[in-house]
Amino acid sequence: MNSVGIDISKGRSTIAVMRPFGEVVLSPFEVCHTDSELSALAGRLKSLNGETRVLMEATGNYHLPVAHALHDAGLYVSVVNAKLVHGYGNNDLRRVKTDRKDAVKLANYGLSCWLTLPRYVPEEDIRLLLKNCYRQYRQYSKVQTVLKNNLISLLDTTFPNANRLFNSPARADGSEKWVDFVAEFWHCKCICEYSEKMFVNKYQRWCRKHGYNFSEEKARDIYSEACECVGVIPKSGTARLLVEQAVSQLRATSSALAALKQEMQALAAQLPEYPVVMGMFGVGPTLGPQLMAEIGDVRRFSSKKALVAYAGINAPPNDSGDVTGRHKGMSKVGASSLRRTLFLVMSVYLQNSPPDEPVYRFMDRKRAEGKPYRVYMMASANKFLRIYYATVKAYLDKLKQI
Repeated sequence: MNSVGIDISKGRSTIAVMRPFGEVVLSPFEVCHTDSELSALAGRLKSLNGETRVLMEATGNYHLPVAHALHDAGLYVSVVNAKLVHGYGNNDLRRVKTDRKDAVKLANYGLSCWLTLPRYVPEEDIRLLLKNCYRQYRQYSKVQTVLKNNLISLLDTTFPNANRLFNSPARADGSEKWVDFVAEFWHCKCICEYSEKMFVNKYQRWCRKHGYNFSEEKARDIYSEACECVGVIPKSGTARLLVEQAVSQLRATSSALAALKQEMQALAAQLPEYPVVMGMFGVGPTLGPQLMAEIGDVRRFSSKKALVAYAGINAPPNDSGDVTGRHKGMSKVGASSLRRTLFLVMSVYLQNSPPDEPVYRFMDRKRAEGKPYRVYMMASANKFLRIYYATVKAYLDKLKQI
């Protein structure tokens, strides 16, 4: 049996091959992540006598080229969580941390856990694209929040509370009425310099141009609000430039978010579990694709407990001797993005309070018991995830039999 430990780095990796009792088959050497070198590595490993298993840590996207190349070559590849390997073999007083030592450590770990090494199975193209779309969606969402706060802070010096003049929801293309409004009326004096009648006519033309509903009463309220505002920054070309640039950046980010959301919908609709997931309460056109992106194919989990553990919302035992731990917190060792999505789904349950839904009844019972907010929210998420696993897996198994 040959255990191949691969310490992954960006663009290159260090490989070591070990056999039981400390026998070194191949001393640590480096390989670049190119097609030719990875192909040569696969051929070299396949030429070894005996069964060969390859072990590497999950390192974001860096390990994917190596894992794909070796898997496609027919080798047994296992990708494990770095936390599992981190504490393995650390029984020396002298701690050494090099790529060569890490490769040997991974190879020895593979020998110790030979029978339990999970086999790496590449994700389907659609699921991989959906997951990457969601990751980009999350990043752009953070940027949008920063840019929106920046614009509001800037408007506090030119047109205070301008963002509160409208409560219209965002359009499908990501545009918002208050953002389009301040792009035209970037300073309170842009309104005050007109008479009320002139502004009402100008506002009507603006609404017609941008496709918004016009209300004369709303126009008068805006005029009254603008006349009461105090602009700290004077109306000048510099102030206009600052607001226009902030609006431009926010519009670009909102447009990118809208495009990603539509693409996520299109990708999720191609997955077999799409109809059953979208039929679940609390899951809409935004949260549905997010759930499918983070969970992936539920059939890769051995049980519902495995899925709950993957999300990091399980409560590991905390017992010692005659003492039984009562206050067991969730592990949080898992996909933080999935926990965030589950929390949003639970917020939908809490806001709508559907009496016929078992998840909400469970949530309401825990809340009546006096459980803290985060406790009953995550406990309900645990129950929702178990229902999700059972429902989706049964549906996929049924499709497989047809």
